[in-house]
Amino acid sequence: MTERQILVAANWKMNGTLEAIRPLVDAIIRGVQGISNEVAICPPSVYISELTTLLNGSEIRLGAQNVSHLEKGAFTGEISISMLSDFACQYVIVGHSERRALYAETDVLVAEKFKAVQSGGMTSILCVGELLEERESNDTEKVIARQIDAVIEKAGIEAFKNAVIAYEPVWAIGTGKTATPEQAQEVHEFIRLRLARHDNQTADNVRILYGGSVKADNAEQLFKMADIDGGLIGGASLVAEDFLTICKAMR
Repeated sequence: MTERQILVAANWKMNGTLEAIRPLVDAIIRGVQGISNEVAICPPSVYISELTTLLNGSEIRLGAQNVSHLEKGAFTGEISISMLSDFACQYVIVGHSERRALYAETDVLVAEKFKAVQSGGMTSILCVGELLEERESNDTEKVIARQIDAVIEKAGIEAFKNAVIAYEPVWAIGTGKTATPEQAQEVHEFIRLRLARHDNQTADNVRILYGGSVKADNAEQLFKMADIDGGLIGGASLVAEDFLTICKAMR
């Protein structure tokens, strides 16, 4: 089995002020020194320029929370991949469950965004996951297969050689419900096997993060699972001590 480096990516969502993020980033930079895991921060887009400056000289990667599938034009409020290229962005989150649910992003649109990120030379963090009703109907694998297959159809399996996948059980985000490490591992294994239908090596190499309420007290148990290669962290990434504990969690 390939030894995949753990990636811990912060998704700040629509949180933060300049006054709050400056000491937070400073604490994270100091706290991750010497660790072997990879760390990334995805701030709100208005703070990408500030993070480019704050992270300069550190090992922490910078990412964006969203991108348009279009290159330019009369699309008020949208951000293109070429705009992100003007900064130090290396990762872009696409298909987050909140984008799918609140902004009606379809599998096809997510696939188009994935391809736009690929064309810009950045790495997509492709989010997939099922709703509570879909899990209770035993449709988890069906839903995730559909989401993965849409991207393969649009961008090809080769695109996953420079991509990260994040499994988000939507029912375990902010609901008080939690997936056990074993439940998470089961779905991560399914995702890897789904990719392996097209290319074994790509499937073995791709990093699959867990994004279902990873916290300081459960990160190490999750990361010990064979197919869990880190986490996409929401609320806990806004508290330096909690985020650093997650960043330091090992297999």
